[in-house]
Amino acid sequence: MTAQLPVRERILASATALFDATSIRSVSADRVIADAGTTKVTFYRHFPSKDHLVVAYLDQQLGLLQQAVAKERAAGLDACTVLLHVAEANGSAACRPGFRGCTFINAAAEYPAAGNPVRAAVARYRSWLHDVVAGFLRDLGADEPDLVADQLIMLRDGAMVHGFMEDPAAVTDALVTAGRAIIGAQMRRSLPA
Repeated sequence: MTAQLPVRERILASATALFDATSIRSVSADRVIADAGTTKVTFYRHFPSKDHLVVAYLDQQLGLLQQAVAKERAAGLDACTVLLHVAEANGSAACRPGFRGCTFINAAAEYPAAGNPVRAAVARYRSWLHDVVAGFLRDLGADEPDLVADQLIMLRDGAMVHGFMEDPAAVTDALVTAGRAIIGAQMRRSLPA
């Protein structure tokens, strides 16, 4: 199936499968080139370096998440429902066979240098996630949506690590329950006495 894709997409599809199966750093450009069935010249025409490929991979993952949230909003779902769906999707991801942790957290750990373009791609994701969650919380009437968004994202990050390190089956329920508690505590604080 990937042989029918245009070359750039075929390279990106191979990289995605390889990165997801092992890790970004452990996959060489040569391995992606071989898996995609292309040449070094063609690879480097589309991606001047492996870092450029990693950025394209992360941006593609972000795009998929953005599309999923936009689809839910376009369907007329309220902020609470979308937040629950996001939590459930994160829990489902952490429960799938072969789950290795959050793509973006892993990329940040594998590329620790602040000036690296991979870190910039991770930062774009983190900024988008924060803005989306804070926006939903504003829609729900939270007084401190940015603070609560930070708390929910920290909870989500911990759930991703737990799903990889411990019992993935417990992630979805725990994530939803703890998220409701955080939001509920904020909403109670915002009510007049």
